[in-house]
Amino acid sequence: MTRYFRDMTGYGASIPKANWPGGAKIAVQIVLNYEEGGENNVLHGDAASEAFLSEITGAQPWPGQRHWNMESIYEYGARAGFWRVHRLLKDIPVTVYGVATALARAPEQVAAMKGAGWEIASHGLKWVEHKDMAPEEERAQIREAIRLHTDVVGAPPRGWYTGRCSMNTIDLAAEEGDFAYIADSYADDLPYWVKAGGKDQLIVPYTMDCNDMRFAIQAGFTNGAQFESYLKDSFDMLYAEGQAGAPKMMSIGLHCRLVGRPGRAAALKRALEHFMKHDGVWFATREQIADHWAREHPPMTRLRPSDMDRDTFVEAFGGIFEHSPWIAEGAFGLELGPTHDTAQGVHNALARVFRAASSEKRLGVLTAHPDLAGKLAQAQRLTAESTAEQASVGLDALTDEERDAFTRLNAAYTEKFGFPFIIAVRDNTKASIMEAFQRRVEHDRETEFSEACRQVERIAELRLQEKLGA
Repeated sequence: MTRYFRDMTGYGASIPKANWPGGAKIAVQIVLNYEEGGENNVLHGDAASEAFLSEITGAQPWPGQRHWNMESIYEYGARAGFWRVHRLLKDIPVTVYGVATALARAPEQVAAMKGAGWEIASHGLKWVEHKDMAPEEERAQIREAIRLHTDVVGAPPRGWYTGRCSMNTIDLAAEEGDFAYIADSYADDLPYWVKAGGKDQLIVPYTMDCNDMRFAIQAGFTNGAQFESYLKDSFDMLYAEGQAGAPKMMSIGLHCRLVGRPGRAAALKRALEHFMKHDGVWFATREQIADHWAREHPPMTRLRPSDMDRDTFVEAFGGIFEHSPWIAEGAFGLELGPTHDTAQGVHNALARVFRAASSEKRLGVLTAHPDLAGKLAQAQRLTAESTAEQASVGLDALTDEERDAFTRLNAAYTEKFGFPFIIAVRDNTKASIMEAFQRRVEHDRETEFSEACRQVERIAELRLQEKLGA
């Protein structure tokens, strides 16, 4: 058995109704990352200087040394950039991703955040890489970040974002913190639930595209106009989707030392003015979005085929292809995961096994199907699925003339092809079934074998939609 734990489907085509307050067409969520004073620095006990997200192109860590230029760039964010951004955004709901050690070194900035009513979420203990940390070391850092944050801010954080995270971060954060949301994901335009840390954990995804960090990478923005244009285009697309009935969330990521520079702050100001010209825009903190989503879309327990053991899986899906449990047995051994926990996902796995089987085995599936309105139906010996399907188009209540016609066609078809006539009756009416019967009996065997196999797959798909939901 192979399992692939990444969810490559998400909401798919069935996007939930966000129901933003006031019928808003878009939720605009602005994050200000406060990292200055929490970055890599030998003064902080780190092995080297910082090298990430600065004005210095191609910066490298300086092992065992302080880096004056790097330090002063980060200091700009605390000394000047923060206050410029604060003046610009102080009347707008904002979420601060606050590195705990940086917040501890910024009492005036923390007071200003609180005075503006901004949410202060946790951005970890230090602004350092977590990918190589042992789980227990990372757990200890999460615990200390929560403790220090609570002391400095006066309340524990309700949101968490590590950023430079590990594969263990979400599980560890869910275990250690009572978080309304975790933001270490870029996987969607809407919040979503995952199982993490032994519980249902809400994820409110973040962004790396509508993010001023692109001023600090080679493939990024080189001037404010590019940033402004990208923010406007993103807003306009999401706003139009909201007008069409599918509201989303727009995340914007900012950093004091980056967007706090005058030329970039001016571009942000123009983008905000564009947003505010539109009706139905909900500016919200991530905490507000998380609380709204938990009320409107609480976690739901549902059947997860990829979590089933073999016997349960075969029992659940062994009859989807008529009297052919070997197909479900084969599907169970495939690389299943969350993307298969839908009707379409299970159908794809089952159909792969059916399609890969020999002609003889597929013929066995065809011959396992009953005649339409045939003797088994009259004797009430059909499976429950077949009984319901045939009844759905009135094949259980034929006139004598209709029954005679079906009997003649069944006999002619089976004699010619060696398997019964198969059609997905739920896609048809009694009249269209008769028309298809009369047309398909004229096919050559190869053509009709292929068509019968397609119909078997379609019947399976419809059965799964009824069982698991479309």
